[in-house]
Amino acid sequence: MQRRPAQRLLHRGIRSVFSLFPRSVRFAVYRSFVECDPAPDARLTLKIAESREELEACFALLHDAYVGSGFMRPHPSGMRVTIYHALPTTTTLCAKYDDEVVGTISLIRESVFGFPLQAIFDLHGIREKGGRIAEVSALAVHPRFRKTGGSILFPLMKFMYEYCVTYFDTRHLVIAVNPDRIEMYESLLLFERLTENQVDNYDFVNGAPAVGASLDLYTAPRHLEQVYRGKPARKDLYGYFLHTRLKNIAMPNRRYFTTNDPVMTPVLLDYFFNQRTETFESLTDRERGLLHSIYNIPEYLAVLPTVFSESDFRRRQRSHARYSLKCPGTFSVVSSGHASLHPILVVEFSDDGFLAYSKANLQVNQWGEACIQLGKEEVSAVMAVVVRAKLRTSVGPHGAYSSYGFKVLQPDLPWRKLVAALKEGLTHADLDNASEFLSD
Repeated sequence: MQRRPAQRLLHRGIRSVFSLFPRSVRFAVYRSFVECDPAPDARLTLKIAESREELEACFALLHDAYVGSGFMRPHPSGMRVTIYHALPTTTTLCAKYDDEVVGTISLIRESVFGFPLQAIFDLHGIREKGGRIAEVSALAVHPRFRKTGGSILFPLMKFMYEYCVTYFDTRHLVIAVNPDRIEMYESLLLFERLTENQVDNYDFVNGAPAVGASLDLYTAPRHLEQVYRGKPARKDLYGYFLHTRLKNIAMPNRRYFTTNDPVMTPVLLDYFFNQRTETFESLTDRERGLLHSIYNIPEYLAVLPTVFSESDFRRRQRSHARYSLKCPGTFSVVSSGHASLHPILVVEFSDDGFLAYSKANLQVNQWGEACIQLGKEEVSAVMAVVVRAKLRTSVGPHGAYSSYGFKVLQPDLPWRKLVAALKEGLTHADLDNASEFLSD
């Protein structure tokens, strides 16, 4: 519901007075409201929103929160749905209490569509550090849980943190929030503001002002420990995020080490983006082409918007799709009768090649055996050759890495099974339960 004018004036007055306090005092006040329950009510479940009912409830909760804050006009569907929700690189998390969705947040990892805030904020400094970027967006909590000491918000934030660190292969989180709310993210989660202090008219939220900020997940644990050291257990976000294990969190059970958890089947895409909203209809021709490049299989074609410059679009398509993974492995090279074994981390995968990070100094045209852990039980061993190298292009928590592109001589059976699963089963449920696409 919209706040009454008197309420808005009162809150504005309180914020004005509060802003006169020193920054350290304001941050201390925010941290005093932290209430981390290490054992939330068993009726609370935190999971990926994947069914039509869960997604619809998330989008409706978000719609009401955004309309109530003036961040969007009411939509006939009663939902806030954007093109980013259609992408396989976006994951919507939800909190359910007694099987009712009471909280939601979306993680939009960078893709060919980018993400909303990069249109108005300079991310050059973040990109220089290396690592993937994801925008935290679409946060909403049901009104009846907004004054319960963070009983939904903090578990949802913890779920987001664990998911990004463990499953989403993300180093940097970025946000664009209303200036009235930025200090909550700065004080509690230690986000740092981007170069621009404030954008006065952010189209993505109905022209409201916005402040951009980022969080480096590689350095966050150290900084959180410094800030929260010595705090009581229920006030210690460092211990809560890094060491507490919530039984309420249901993480995806992936068969393969993929980094996305797509949920949009053709039926769901059609329902949310064609039937209930005009999202697909409003796309530019370039955006339509990009969407076709993402869902480039026949099952999706019927529900995707028409691409008008079809011939030009098809001419620019890659011959092989690339898939995002995070698979540990080794590259064994034999030279002058001596074998050397180099650890690698495969981050991109295709029919006949892969992209990997390594600290080793590999050479273009160097042959070797790549042994890659594709999933919990699947291992691929193939002969491969280095076809390109970019030295020290990525930085991880343990130092700098070089990026190498490999060509595979002859993909083995585990490799072909993974490619088949990725091509045929695009939702995370399909990948979790991937059948034997190829027989032995």
